[in-house]
Amino acid sequence: MEGLPPIVDLRQSATALRVQRGVMRLLRQAHDFCCYAEVPLRNGRRADVLGVGPGGEVWIVEIKSSLTDFRVDRKWPEYKDFCDRFFFAKPPELDPDIFPAEEGLIVADGHDAAIVRQAPHAPLASARRKALLLKLARLGADRIHTLMDPIDRL
Repeated sequence: MEGLPPIVDLRQSATALRVQRGVMRLLRQAHDFCCYAEVPLRNGRRADVLGVGPGGEVWIVEIKSSLTDFRVDRKWPEYKDFCDRFFFAKPPELDPDIFPAEEGLIVADGHDAAIVRQAPHAPLASARRKALLLKLARLGADRIHTLMDPIDRL
């Protein structure tokens, strides 16, 4: 499919990739979520991690690898229209007090992660959930196809 991002975003810092790995492990192992990295949304934004739970619940996790990364990126409220819960994720060395107290917070490294503040539950509208889940099914299938037959992507 034309215009899809690569499975691994080479623009991410090494710290962000470590946090992403820990977040995805946490969601999969502790919450039985299936995760996608770098998911393009209808509003033009791209979610760092999007997880889908066994009941269809959608969580988006925005990774911030440094204070500068957090300060310069103010688009994060635009993700909240595409999930039931929204979290920030940070490496252990980043001060947790920089993040808004009303948002979920995950601390992660390359091995593991922990939810230190649960995100509020704001259920998606059913039509948006259906459209998003269909998009994710197609995105996942396309990513698998690309892994199986990378030449077909050209």
